Amino acid sequence: MTEQANLGGATISRFEGAERIVQLLQQLGLEQAHVAARLDTDWTDLVAHHPELITSLTLIYPWGDLDADLLRPVASRLLVVDDAYPPETQAAQVIAQLPGVTRATLSGYAATYGVEDIVADRPDAIGTAMLDFVAQLEAAQLSTKTIALPQGIGECAGITYHIRGSGPPLVLLPLVLAPSHWEPVLPMLSAHFCTITLSGAHVGIVAMLEARGRSDYLRVVRNVLEEVSFRPGGRILEVGCGSGVLSRWLAQRTARANPITGMDLNRYLLHEAESLATTAGVSDIIEFREGNAEDLPFTDNSFHVAMACTVLEKGDANRMLAEMVRVTEPGGHIAIIVRAVDMPWLVNLNIRSELKAKVEAPVGSVAQGACADSSLYRRMRDAGLVQRRMLPQLAALIAPFSSYYLNRLEASLSGEERHEWRAAIAQAEGEGTLFIAQPFHGALGTKPS
Repeated sequence: MTEQANLGGATISRFEGAERIVQLLQQLGLEQAHVAARLDTDWTDLVAHHPELITSLTLIYPWGDLDADLLRPVASRLLVVDDAYPPETQAAQVIAQLPGVTRATLSGYAATYGVEDIVADRPDAIGTAMLDFVAQLEAAQLSTKTIALPQGIGECAGITYHIRGSGPPLVLLPLVLAPSHWEPVLPMLSAHFCTITLSGAHVGIVAMLEARGRSDYLRVVRNVLEEVSFRPGGRILEVGCGSGVLSRWLAQRTARANPITGMDLNRYLLHEAESLATTAGVSDIIEFREGNAEDLPFTDNSFHVAMACTVLEKGDANRMLAEMVRVTEPGGHIAIIVRAVDMPWLVNLNIRSELKAKVEAPVGSVAQGACADSSLYRRMRDAGLVQRRMLPQLAALIAPFSSYYLNRLEASLSGEERHEWRAAIAQAEGEGTLFIAQPFHGALGTKPS
């Protein structure tokens, strides 16, 4: 059964992705499978609620915080591929509590931001580590039997799967924002496994982006755009479109009267965005293009509206803004939203003031030269934009973003703090008052005519 919770007034499914994966395995007739993943929202609920389905678990540079209590029952069938975490890190402390865990260290390779193309960079090392690990399990009679499933692409419970090869079943979940994901190592793996590669709106980072685009975050976007007068036929550009959830919303918001271009640097996300736009019936009005926000692949004055949501945190913010101004026509509009690391989060829990200050402290990394604070408003002015609006806002989070944030926070707490934290969450969930809100800065400006 899927557990329900209420955050910010919206009922959400906390274990929706895991339940869909279970449905997929059942449809394929699999009682067990090896599982490989990176993002914690993909695998934690499977381990917690369906451990009997997991023959082994491989974590590739785990993204998100690890839970020793959760992983301890599967430690003897857990492979962690990583670099040598410093002893003071949370991951190193958790792994030290897991006797029997298998480690494969990629010496000199650091992966912390989720965008690294890990498998493409080290295909032989990762593939060999996974094959050796399963060989150890087979020697201990812990592996699953060899199977042969129909090859090719299918869909179940909203998840797309691609089956290659035969052997013990191996479910491959997305590797966060890695452009190539598992492709470079699939020839090696499918020669020994029946690989089942998963994608779609309910797994990986796409699930998080889609959930955010349906949450209170959309209100933040809407508030910034509500004063834009969309001229029928005027072209719209979304820089850093991700899974395309906002581009699809814009197609509806403008009643399909404006051609939309969604641009992103990540070809994996672009592929997912195209698929989701086709499913939504808006692929005829939205074009997806690969490109760099610091060097937009468009001519001057090409768009009536250019927008970027949580993109300026990832690179040279001034260069990105200048490029958006360049490709926007005179009299056109530029809309920007960035995370606000200079504003506290809001966590509605009955906890001590010291603990509340700790859990509400700003979180998130920001690239050098990037923008994730109120300097956005000055940058808009310096870029020459007029009729500017400044719109700092809060957005209530829903799962899986809320779960990711809660897990990340809990991992940083001491034993006493964690006890108080968990008790407060249980009380708030029981009362229906659990509320988590993330701060954002929003701005709208017009390019002078």
